[in-house]
Amino acid sequence: MNAIDKKEIRIIIIDDHPLFREGVKRILAMEEQFAVVADGEDGSEAIDLVREHQPDVILMDINMPKQSGVEATKELVKTFPKVKVLVLSIHDDESYVSHVLKTGASGYLLKEMDAESLVEAVKVVASGGAYIHPKVTHNLIKDYRRLARQDEAHQDSVGYREVEYRKPLHILTRRECEVLQLMTDGQNNRNIGESLYISEKTVKNHVSNILQKMNVNDRTQAVVESIKKGYVLVR
Repeated sequence: MNAIDKKEIRIIIIDDHPLFREGVKRILAMEEQFAVVADGEDGSEAIDLVREHQPDVILMDINMPKQSGVEATKELVKTFPKVKVLVLSIHDDESYVSHVLKTGASGYLLKEMDAESLVEAVKVVASGGAYIHPKVTHNLIKDYRRLARQDEAHQDSVGYREVEYRKPLHILTRRECEVLQLMTDGQNNRNIGESLYISEKTVKNHVSNILQKMNVNDRTQAVVESIKKGYVLVR
């Protein structure tokens, strides 16, 4: 258990829909470690709320009437570099996601997420990792591979070759390889469990083992490293 697991995680929610904020509060309230210390309805409130309440994580909506979440995130990251911003959005387009992440956000969640994903995401970014919704991760990966193929077409003269696909059986078990592939496909723990006919708890254990064996902090890093090293197929 690391240091962040031993202390309270202070959270601020910024979203212009009161019912959505209340729903998120109820989910977070189920975790003893979480404390929602404030909430607001626009990005323009974020700076003052952070200064007053000193949170660890901000859940930030993107589309708000006065100041967007993108603008607010840029300002927050610059003013309070230790605060982690976890973006909430309805957009899963890879170009849109990439633009938002460049502002300095530590994570990106779709509002269609389940409660478990929200809780996991807050814990990951609070501990210094990055968390991207599995569906978004898959879209980003496809875009990454598209760009890589374009680059390959221009680099034949310097000996660039497509990475050979090989299962990482030197570090992972066959089951962990299957889980890693499904993570790359954009599947969450529940869907992975259904695909492999194993429990969600067992999937979590496999994911933890994968992160440890690959020496990475989170799922996103595991998937990116796996693509670079040819451990998975991008389908």
